[in-house]
Amino acid sequence: MENSRKGIIIAFVIGMSIFGYSQYALASQIGIVITESDLIEKTDKGSAYNIELEFENPSLLILTAGNTDFFIIADGKKVGEGKLEPFTLPALGNSLVSGTFQTESNIESQEVPIVMISGITKYDVLFSTIDIPFVFYPTEEQAREFIHQD
Repeated sequence: MENSRKGIIIAFVIGMSIFGYSQYALASQIGIVITESDLIEKTDKGSAYNIELEFENPSLLILTAGNTDFFIIADGKKVGEGKLEPFTLPALGNSLVSGTFQTESNIESQEVPIVMISGITKYDVLFSTIDIPFVFYPTEEQAREFIHQD
């Protein structure tokens, strides 16, 4: 009888570990789309923007995120940074998240640069916190709108 309890406990722990790892792997595949980017202010030192991103959660976990810091990189050079508001991402669902970002310099290129948005989001899951890095490459059209080039 005692051996069967140990076996059940071991099987439960192994099953939960596999489930937890698979959900972490899925959560690291969170999709991001820029839904809106509005210029607030433009100065000689750079520009300030409001931004709205849509996050898509492919996992079965409800993810609660705190403030998320991110960086904007154009053609391999950091051109700005921003912050997203805290949000909750439902299991197998989407969330619209607002934030702001500030560019450090105006982008003077005639061509649309390759833009990358990169950051780390801290998600509270059950009794722990997991850090999930994200990297998003907007399409050329999104990048043009994102950095407001004609």
